[in-house]
Amino acid sequence: MFSMFKRDPIKKLDKLYERKLEEAMLAQRNGDIKSYAMLTAEAENIKQQILALQDTTST
Repeated sequence: MFSMFKRDPIKKLDKLYERKLEEAMLAQRNGDIKSYAMLTAEAENIKQQILALQDTTST
């Protein structure tokens, strides 16, 4: 009954993913390659979580 009030976890993770990619881009532009690599790796982990959630909701 209250399922319409639940937030979509995929949407939340997608926003976080986009934010991490933007932070990584800014770090790269500033020449901080180490931070760029760490932020990109975090973004990839978030993308894997998104894909896993999409697989569970589609089946």
